[in-house]
Amino acid sequence: MLYGSTRGQAPGIDFVEAMLTGLAPDGGLYVPERWPTLSRDTIAGFAGARYADVAKVVIGAMVGDAIASADLDRMIEAAYAPFRHKAVCPLVQAGDNLFLLELFHGPTLAFKDVAMRLLGQLLDHAPKTRAARATIVGATSGDTGSAAIDAFGGLDHVDVFILYPHGRVSEVQRRQMTGSRAPNVHALAIEGTFDDCQAMVKGLFASPGFREEIGLSVVNSINWARIAAQTVYYFTAAVALGAPGRPVSFAVPTGNFGDIFAGWVAKRMGLPIERLMIGTNENDILARTLATGTYQLRGVIPTTSPSMDIQVSSNFERLLFEASDRDSATVVDAMAELSRTGAFRIAPQALDRIRSEFAAETVDAAAVTDEIAAVQRDNDYTLDPHTAIGLRAARTLLRQNPTTPVVALATAHAAKFPDAVERASGVRPKLPPHLADLLDRPERVSVLPNSRAEVETFIRRHGRVAKHRA
Repeated sequence: MLYGSTRGQAPGIDFVEAMLTGLAPDGGLYVPERWPTLSRDTIAGFAGARYADVAKVVIGAMVGDAIASADLDRMIEAAYAPFRHKAVCPLVQAGDNLFLLELFHGPTLAFKDVAMRLLGQLLDHAPKTRAARATIVGATSGDTGSAAIDAFGGLDHVDVFILYPHGRVSEVQRRQMTGSRAPNVHALAIEGTFDDCQAMVKGLFASPGFREEIGLSVVNSINWARIAAQTVYYFTAAVALGAPGRPVSFAVPTGNFGDIFAGWVAKRMGLPIERLMIGTNENDILARTLATGTYQLRGVIPTTSPSMDIQVSSNFERLLFEASDRDSATVVDAMAELSRTGAFRIAPQALDRIRSEFAAETVDAAAVTDEIAAVQRDNDYTLDPHTAIGLRAARTLLRQNPTTPVVALATAHAAKFPDAVERASGVRPKLPPHLADLLDRPERVSVLPNSRAEVETFIRRHGRVAKHRA
């Protein structure tokens, strides 16, 4: 099972190398050279199965022989043991043929835990087998960073540096990053936007000397292992609603396009998904792209759903590659045009293919407030703002086809955004017991300017890999 770059200038590598490398040397993103598929009987056999057992089959198909089956099974069991719900990602009914897939039962209360807990196991295991250390550098709009710090904190073979936009995450998100006592993790507040942080991480990968010096890897959803892990809950949810005997649609609150691309991967592997609905906030580059065929950057607008305050949706490159018949030259030209002008046009045939599988809806602040208030009133259920966007978009899908079940991804616990939730519903959600003291923990954070040189210097000074090699 080999992985190649969307930009076509990197050699094929196995799952582990793709995970450790993160971003391909040519600047592209890794995708399988051939898509694994699961038979209808295999998918039907997931009915009633434990989440971890489904994960072993789905992720195992993407890992191939890069990791021994016994090791992979052990790491999957360890990854999902800390989840507070036995189903790991349970379904909750929100209306007629309308469901919420709760992805927030992990340690940091967000869907990022589902992939990050496994990625932590994998990245700690891989250096042991390949005689190396790994330095993780990640950009976050809030949830990825807290999940990474929780998953990687205290690991012997990994150092973690998380970049987040200073003053642009919720207090709970910030505290989950800055309240860690683990010596191998570092929260870096960058004076800029998430897109600035993400561009900085990509810049670090584009520096071969620095990349090799510190054994650089990445935990953002550009890391293929993240996508692979997130694919699993599409299978468990759809099978619970009758797949493969009937199709299911999904609505996903989307910023960096990784979570919804995992749904496309599940469909590519054989899951009968009818539609994938992109839910966006006012930072609606993906909705505008589907409507106009032009991917065009605008300024980032702060909203009550900060994890989606993104303009550069990195994983869209993977979809563009697939919709363009895997023509890497098309992707290279598009990314070069984006760098030069801040926009690129999608060819009509590729755009038609994308529109045949994806829809998109922009949900503004007023609609988010209305959705949170209505669900609290009618269902006595508390939504966070990101989930409210997904659920509002799911209602549109359901109106278009009332006979197909629609699952909205509930990507975060409401307690991560208590101020916005309270303003909308009058209910102030409480943190679960394991995080009850979060706001009282001392913070450990470094505020840095929006400068790649400053970040490089900080990583060299504080990372164990560089010190070890020196």
